[in-house]
Amino acid sequence: MNRPAILPELDGLRAVAAYGIVATHVAFQTATGSAVLERFDYFVAVFFALSAFLLARGGLREGYYGRRVARLAPAYLVCVVVVLLALPPLAGVTWGQVAANVLLAQIYVPHSLIDGLTQMWSLCVEAAFYLVLPLYLRLGSWGRHAALAGAVVLGLAWPWAVSGVTDPAVVNMQIWPPSYVPWFAVGLVLAELERAGVRYTGPRWPVAALALPVAWVGGVLGPRGLAHPSPAEFNVRVLLGAVFAALVVAPFALGQRQRGTVLSSNVMRTLGHWSYSVFLWHMAVLYFVFPVLGVPMFSGGFALVYAATALASTAVAYISYELVEVPGARLVRQATANRPATTKKVEEPA
Repeated sequence: MNRPAILPELDGLRAVAAYGIVATHVAFQTATGSAVLERFDYFVAVFFALSAFLLARGGLREGYYGRRVARLAPAYLVCVVVVLLALPPLAGVTWGQVAANVLLAQIYVPHSLIDGLTQMWSLCVEAAFYLVLPLYLRLGSWGRHAALAGAVVLGLAWPWAVSGVTDPAVVNMQIWPPSYVPWFAVGLVLAELERAGVRYTGPRWPVAALALPVAWVGGVLGPRGLAHPSPAEFNVRVLLGAVFAALVVAPFALGQRQRGTVLSSNVMRTLGHWSYSVFLWHMAVLYFVFPVLGVPMFSGGFALVYAATALASTAVAYISYELVEVPGARLVRQATANRPATTKKVEEPA
């Protein structure tokens, strides 16, 4: 199967998603009370949809699992080790918590979502998606449609099935992979539409901007903050996140292939390449930003804290990308393939 054309604007969209996730965490820790910013965690859904779309649109490729490991593991492992050693609150972590975080299993092990690494829950979910995606891609067209529909139903049923099984403060089964199938489904459906020749020719940014009122509705409906949602509330949150992701991703994934736009600019594409490391490091960076700025947590100052966190995370991400991601991916590819590996920047998303 021929590889589909690269869509440079989706690199820029990855950057938007990464800094949107930074914004939602800063908003929480500065106690902004903003319903919109609180639901900027829907940019995780954008990441999931982008991953699903970009990986599914070209079909199953040789060496799929090796490329996924090469793309994700080196930067992740270095981040985990450094954060475990550098953050004072983690001085008392157990070896079980360390192992869970190293093995990307922290959502399954009690009390293993730890300071500086709490955002990694979404990588656990994404890793599960990567494991099963080849099974989906091996199906015929009707098989894929049936599997996707069944998986979405399972995803919506999951929060109800696990309600009350465990204490969410210990192990939150609500955030296990089945719950987020609708977010990946957005990207898989877009890949099916592209394969069928569907294209979007209308305005793109006005459609993407409609995601903002969706985030506001999600924030207003709640629950707010860290309150554990009921199964019905969680279903609403996930469905609104799917709508949010569709509005942001679809106009650019199915739109006209344009260059010379903001998202396809060298700056945005570069930030898109660094977006995985921005995601990995921003919570640890945020921990140190508060004392450096002299701003107490939960006391306001969103703009200042966000600017400092975004800038510092970008600097750390640049170092991580150049010194860990690219050379680390090269080493893993050398170890898992029979051909020489290169330092070429890959277009696959985190």
